[in-house]
Amino acid sequence: MAETIPHWLDKRASLSPNKVAMECEDGTKITFGQLRQEAQQLARKLRNMDIVKGDHVAILSPNHTMMVKVIHALSYLGAVAVLLNTRLTAHELQYQLEDADVKVLIFHEGQAEKACGLQINKKISFSTVMDLVEAKTELHRELTLDDPFTIVYTSGTTGFPKGVVHTYGNHWWSAVSSALNLGLSHDDKWLAVLPYFHVGGLSIFLKSVIYGMPVYVMEKFSADRVHQAIMEKSITIISVVTVMVQSLLERLGGETYPKSLRCMLLGGGPASRSLLQKAQSKHVPIVQSYGMTETSSQIITLSFEDALDKIGSSGKSLFPAQVKIAAAEQSDGVGEILVKGPMVSKGYYKKEAANKETFHDGWLATGDVGFLDDEGFLYVIDRRSDLIISGGENIYPTEVENAIALLEGVQEAGVVGKASAQWGQVPAAFVVKEQGSDITVETIQQQLSSHLAPYKIPKEIYFIESLPRNASNKLMRNKLKEIAKN
Repeated sequence: MAETIPHWLDKRASLSPNKVAMECEDGTKITFGQLRQEAQQLARKLRNMDIVKGDHVAILSPNHTMMVKVIHALSYLGAVAVLLNTRLTAHELQYQLEDADVKVLIFHEGQAEKACGLQINKKISFSTVMDLVEAKTELHRELTLDDPFTIVYTSGTTGFPKGVVHTYGNHWWSAVSSALNLGLSHDDKWLAVLPYFHVGGLSIFLKSVIYGMPVYVMEKFSADRVHQAIMEKSITIISVVTVMVQSLLERLGGETYPKSLRCMLLGGGPASRSLLQKAQSKHVPIVQSYGMTETSSQIITLSFEDALDKIGSSGKSLFPAQVKIAAAEQSDGVGEILVKGPMVSKGYYKKEAANKETFHDGWLATGDVGFLDDEGFLYVIDRRSDLIISGGENIYPTEVENAIALLEGVQEAGVVGKASAQWGQVPAAFVVKEQGSDITVETIQQQLSSHLAPYKIPKEIYFIESLPRNASNKLMRNKLKEIAKN
């Protein structure tokens, strides 16, 4: 028999109905009791959209409390929430809607123009959902841990995004693992400013319900506003990426954060030695982590105490998780990083070939190359090999290359990451023109804007006669990276 638990929002509202679940910048506070009531009302309204157990419902929204309420509402119906990245173009979103077999699209009013251009039979705005009549229907009072709850897309090495299916159990164990690592305090308040459509942002709100912890909701990152919140709102934990840390340390200046701030959980790539030293000199508690969409957020973490002794390390696996290196028979112990644990997704939606290649006996082949030192600390040498991480956003070169190759006058293209002081990396493209073509850098960037999100568009474009390839005709990205450095 499948393992079940009480619906976590029901349970939390029963245990602590008057405790704050979400606190907004304008001072508005929503208790767990109120959150349960509003989520259940939304569930009954959405039932009038003919949404039933197992249906895939997409949500297109920036950071907003209504987005969180809709996600909880879908859990009361047993529907699966497909979280869409608002930074993607209509072309990219349309692919995900079709690939995920989405039945209904629910969108924030600020995304109305983009939503109107998407081809789907049923779509409805947040405000229109509120106008629906509540249907008489039985809501789910238990959660089956093996049931799918969310689908979050991650770019694939083939250039096509893959929908990572997360079960309730994946999210449950991700929250439990984090608590075992960071500990819990009655005073905890987690500031959520990462995109909620990414698993790192989403996970904060699930931890909130499971822990009984308030979340300080922030719609957009601003160094000034985050600084003020840390100083004045008793924030204890905040999830960040490197570009945010850089801005916050600059804003901090000669000030010191209050002792109530016990953790800046850093994801989206390792931090440099200089950044860690700067943070430590200002007594900012950086905790580095390693994770991906497939692991439902962090799965390996480096503590603040070990940060400077283990520069470049991602840390050790969380309590219920395991990590090992495949093909580590090489003398240097370097090989592909494999991880395993109850927070790891069981696979991608409708991608049998990718699942067979990536998931083996519970182990996830990350595609990253690294090694473990004598003390079991993980070092990542190449993050998903060709992956470009720009401001915490993942960019796969093949996806960008495919988009460039479709342009008239282009024969082929190669894309690599180029170091950026502000963003960590930015994409750089090497383009081979068709004979007689007069295509320009400006033309390429302009035409890509309708197919790719702005952060994926190459910031630098070089025209070359041919791309470097090996004997197997495989593109030699390392040679392109060397050219990009110069």
